Amino acid sequence: MATMQRDPLERLSIRAALGLGFGLVLGLWVFTGYALTGRMAEIEVQTSAVTARYLRAQDVLSATRSQVNVSSILLRDALLDPDPDARPRYRQRLEDNYRTIDEALDSYIPIVEPDGNSARVSQLRTELAAFRAVTFEVLNAHYADASMSPSDLLASRISPRRAAAIAISDEIRAFNREALLQHQIATAAIHRTAERQWWLGLGGALAATLAIALLAILYAGRLEDRLRGERDKDARHTRDLQRLSARLVSAQEEERRSISRELHDEVGQLLTAIKVELQLARATLHAHGEATASLDDLQHLTDGALRTVRDLSQLLRPAMLDDLGLSAAIDWLLRGLARRHHVQGELFQEGMAHRLDTDTEVAVFRIVQEALTNIARHAHATRCAVRLVRRGSLLSVSIEDDGAGFNRDIVAQQDFRHGLGLIGIRERVIQCEGTLAIDSSPGRGTRIEVTLPVPPTPASKSAEEIEAAGLGIEAPRVSHG
Repeated sequence: MATMQRDPLERLSIRAALGLGFGLVLGLWVFTGYALTGRMAEIEVQTSAVTARYLRAQDVLSATRSQVNVSSILLRDALLDPDPDARPRYRQRLEDNYRTIDEALDSYIPIVEPDGNSARVSQLRTELAAFRAVTFEVLNAHYADASMSPSDLLASRISPRRAAAIAISDEIRAFNREALLQHQIATAAIHRTAERQWWLGLGGALAATLAIALLAILYAGRLEDRLRGERDKDARHTRDLQRLSARLVSAQEEERRSISRELHDEVGQLLTAIKVELQLARATLHAHGEATASLDDLQHLTDGALRTVRDLSQLLRPAMLDDLGLSAAIDWLLRGLARRHHVQGELFQEGMAHRLDTDTEVAVFRIVQEALTNIARHAHATRCAVRLVRRGSLLSVSIEDDGAGFNRDIVAQQDFRHGLGLIGIRERVIQCEGTLAIDSSPGRGTRIEVTLPVPPTPASKSAEEIEAAGLGIEAPRVSHG
């Protein structure tokens, strides 16, 4: 037979479904935040790099302009200084100054790529080279012919070149400022785009979160409905099993009653007839002076068999349970426990003046019988006490002994059969819709507490009628030892 394939989603528990939904939501939010953070970090890095390049370019251009002015001043000082020994020093200072300008321009980095200012930078280098050449040309001409006026040389040869270099430098500075402004505008636009994207991502994440949450809720509700259906099915099965157990118990009780009646009526009467016939035969043989030893032995065996049949009949279903009630039947159990196992038993009663319904009496009798059987077999007790207390619609049954006690968990783990008596008691209690509590520990005895609901029923026999029968079992306390 082909096995049915279950939907993989059906194998998910509520916890797994909620965990999966939470994981998807968390992953979505983490991805959205990571993407936005990465984009913003990238923009910040680009902005910082452009700003740093702009500041560096402006510094280079400012330094270049300053060095051009310094070169003009040095040239003026050289032209005005009459000391011939100072000429090499001025020349060296001019060389150092132009070297500084070259190094500054070599470190120039465009603000943005591609840079539209490369032609101006090349032009600036050309003008600076021309300015340098003119500077040394004027200096050499002045040293060769000192009659030339320094002012005329500066005004005619140096000032135009210096003004051209400074103008180009100012153009580059203006271009850089414009490039920076454009970059800032572009960055602001990128920020706005990123913000829109962030809000769109946030909206998408929120919508996805709500969708995932809705799916998780729907799936959890589906599982809950299925779980409720399974629970209802289990409850129906439990009720069916309880009804079946009740019917089995009723059938068992009826069978016990039938077997008990058969033993008492058929086998008991047959053994009684055999006993009477043996007595008649013994009397006849005795009258003729013959030996009766063999008949005496047969009569003793018949008496023993008759007692055994009566005991079995009472154990299966004591007639006094139907005729005289629960108290009389439990009293008979305690007497038998004291006689056969030397365990002193006490019966305490309160509110038991009237009979209970038949099913409750049978259930309580079997509970007490099972508990006393466990005491006789396993407890090694010397005393036990049974308490019957009826208050209103509740009946409390307590069976306590001073025996060895037990650990319920260990007993259940070691051998399930040791707990069959307790299982039988629990099934009886469940059948009657009552409660069961067991208190036991090794060396401290055992106490079984049962509470059963008692439906109000008219009493079939009063306490006076029972006492009139000479049993006296409705007294507050009956002790057997």
